[in-house]
Amino acid sequence: MPVIALLGRPNVGKSTLFNRLTRTRDALVADFPGLTRDRQYGHAKLAGHDFIVIDTGGLIDEADDIDDLMIQQSFLAAEEADLVLFMVDGQQGLNSRDEQIADQLRRMGKPILLIVNKIDGVNELIATSEFHALGLGDPVGVAASQGRGMSELTTTLLSHPGLEPVEARPVEEQPEQQCLTVAVIGRPNVGKSTLINRLLGEERLVAYDQPGTTRDSINVPLTYNNEPMILIDTAGVRRRGRIKQTVEKFSVVKTLQAIDQANVVIMMLDARESIADQDASLLGYILEQGRALVLAVNKWDRLSEEHRQEIRRQLERKLTFTDFADLHFISAKHGTAIFDVLDSAVRAYHSAFRRYSTPDLNRLLEDMLAEHQPPIVRGRRIKLRYIHQGGVNPPLFIIHGNQTQSVPDSYRRYLINRIRQQLRIKGTPVQIEFRGSKNPYAGKRKKPKTSEKDKRKQREHRRHR
Repeated sequence: MPVIALLGRPNVGKSTLFNRLTRTRDALVADFPGLTRDRQYGHAKLAGHDFIVIDTGGLIDEADDIDDLMIQQSFLAAEEADLVLFMVDGQQGLNSRDEQIADQLRRMGKPILLIVNKIDGVNELIATSEFHALGLGDPVGVAASQGRGMSELTTTLLSHPGLEPVEARPVEEQPEQQCLTVAVIGRPNVGKSTLINRLLGEERLVAYDQPGTTRDSINVPLTYNNEPMILIDTAGVRRRGRIKQTVEKFSVVKTLQAIDQANVVIMMLDARESIADQDASLLGYILEQGRALVLAVNKWDRLSEEHRQEIRRQLERKLTFTDFADLHFISAKHGTAIFDVLDSAVRAYHSAFRRYSTPDLNRLLEDMLAEHQPPIVRGRRIKLRYIHQGGVNPPLFIIHGNQTQSVPDSYRRYLINRIRQQLRIKGTPVQIEFRGSKNPYAGKRKKPKTSEKDKRKQREHRRHR
């Protein structure tokens, strides 16, 4: 498919146009310059033709180290593109930075289409006239936030000489396939982007030793051992009291959405910091959503043995509720044990979606009951009669019986642990739902017992008849 890259100064509306073209809300949008830092890829279907669209960070003038990395990401997107949409701000007018970017793009030799955004409320001819001075041909005026000018832009894209659009394939030729989606989450500056870059073998994401480098959730496709997957890099989540900017609040929302979207979550912890309550809260949310889990303790290199033992003790004490998840001690920077994390994610994914036959499950239930009978409640023993699978991701098992509402938590944990052990379920939570057997006589009035005197009268009556 043809590739279109969106480039321009900060806050000219690149992410807004990206969302408009892809008909999604994948790119985080706010009236805040420099919000986008990584390349964000999306699929656009325009007038029956398929395109790949790349959103990029703003090309600022005076850049520090982290902004230099963001600018490199933008020009990497331009190198990949068949057409560059150079976006400018129609309300602010032409400035010297636009001229510098135009010169840089012209030297790359890429086809360029000039887009004048934010023409809402002004005359299009007046808003676009001064941008002819850039020497990039006739500009196209749009108001991406309102959708104004999108039909004209689509017509221009389909007829542009630098682009050879392909016809969209019919829906029936594109069967949906289950693809492993892995969200990488954790506190700020824990090494999430560094881990994904190391797995990919390229600087795909901006990784910098500064909290808050990643602000949006970025989907990155990867094929590992013939297994197609999508890695989601997310913004770091801090305690609610430390979140000051509105943009950071939106970033947290995008991170929680990434957890909802994912099949497996890689939770990264910093070995050089203690396990915080925020980590436990985030893990609690992951388990509430029923997501498979892998724990990765990063920055394990260059730690003393005494420090390592202390971290292990903290993990055993504070994260007992995640004992089903694989735990890895890694160095994302140096690549130590990072593919072990990916192997665990694949195993957890297959465990989460595996289905089991009802006869096998009932044989397992018989063995569990023989090994440890349910307790006696109010003078009667709880009866568990049969079991079947009720769902996947996470695996759900439904057990029918009598007095099931009285099953204690300790016995529930026993059943979960035995099911996990016998079925070799790894990396995903296991859920059990108890259902009581329906009493066919419930609600019916009991027939009164006949006395001996009444029985004699009935016999005498039958003899006289």
